Parts: sequence; structure tokens; C-alpha cells
Amino acid sequence: MGVEHLEQRQRGSPALGTASDRLRAKIWLVSPPYAVACRRLIDHPRVAEALPEFLFQFHCIIRTTVPLMEAAIERSDMMSLTDPVADGVGDYLKQHVEEERDHDEWLLGDLEVLGWDRQTALRRVPTPTVAALAGAQYYWVLHYHPVALLGYFAFMEGSPPTPALIDELVAKTGHPRVAFRTLEKHGELDPGHSEEIDRVIDSLPLTPEHETVLGLSAMSTANLLWRMAEEVLDAFPVAS
Repeated sequence: MGVEHLEQRQRGSPALGTASDRLRAKIWLVSPPYAVACRRLIDHPRVAEALPEFLFQFHCIIRTTVPLMEAAIERSDMMSLTDPVADGVGDYLKQHVEEERDHDEWLLGDLEVLGWDRQTALRRVPTPTVAALAGAQYYWVLHYHPVALLGYFAFMEGSPPTPALIDELVAKTGHPRVAFRTLEKHGELDPGHSEEIDRVIDSLPLTPEHETVLGLSAMSTANLLWRMAEEVLDAFPVAS
């Protein structure tokens, strides 16, 4: 939800010299709708009510991160003897997977601070949009190539929440700062993760087809996150 970073992407296209540059250029093209939706949420008259719903939807997404990585690791291992790209993806994910573990638990803790019951949140059926977001990644990982997951992470970790954003959310919602612990932690962790993903992508012997699926993965993620944010906004209409 790093709106500032998404908004900055709209002001100038990145250079296209490397595979990661080309991926970031594709992300830059599709970021504006999600950035606008996030800004609308932050400025929403009912943001104090809407934000916990947004965080719940993000919990539904984040809880899939480690299982997705584990599926990609297994597929990468199966392909690694004959596929150097899969081998490199697997090496990266094996180093990174433990860093992503329990982030869904952090977010459940934040929701509890906001008055949500943990078990009620876990029993609630995820939306088709959230299912499609994770499901697309499973499809590409299991039925095409696990490198696709790097496109997903390139978008998800490319716009970390800033301290200024957290300050603004606290001020506008009136919620305690402790309810934003997950956003704060991702603001600290994601910049390094994003740079690491770029380095990994540029270290791999990618074909045009690999770059295509990286781009599709990132762009699909951007589109579905935008739809998720719009669905949250629709759930909190403002009386005219």
C-alpha cells in the first residue's frame, strides 16, 4: 500500500536496459489504477471503517505467500537439472521463504487490535478476486514456469509503506499505531527485498518467454489488487 511509490512511477518511465528494468517499466504502466484506489481509500470519509476490511483482504492474500513459495520451490527442484532459470528461482526462494513466514499472523494480530475476532476472520470465505490473484500464481508456477512468481513479488514488494503514510493513516482513522505494525514492518523490509528480486532477475538466463510471464504475473497482480481495493471502496458507500 505504498501509495507514494506508486504515484512516483506515474511521473517518469524507468530505463529499459535490463530484464528487471523492462519488468519495472511494465509495472509502471499498470500501477496508476491501484495507486488511485489506495489514495481514494486513504481519503475516504469512512476510512476508519474501510481500512480494517482492506487489511483483512490483504491477510487473505498474504496467507498464501509461503505456500506459494513452497509450491514454486518444489517445482523448481523438479526442473533444476535441465533448467538453469528454475534452478536460480529455487535457490532464491529457499533463501527467502523463512523471511515471509508468519506475516499473515502479524496481520491477524493487527486486526485483533482493531476489534476483529481471529477465528471469525479465518472462517470468512475469501473473495473471487483474492482467489484469482493467488490462483493465477499457482497456475503459472505449476503449469508453466516458477519464474512467474518473481513477477508477483516484484509488484507486491515494490511499493513499501512509508512512515509518512503510516502517520497519515493513524491521523485519519484514529486507530492506534500498534494496529499498523505489519505495514510498518513491510515498510522496513520490502525495499531490500525489491532490490534483491531485481538482482536475481538480472542474474538469470531469461528467454523472451520468461520475461513475458514475469510481466504477465506482475500486471495481473496489479489489476487484481486494484479490483480488490475497488471492492473494499464499494462496500463503504458515502451518503449523498
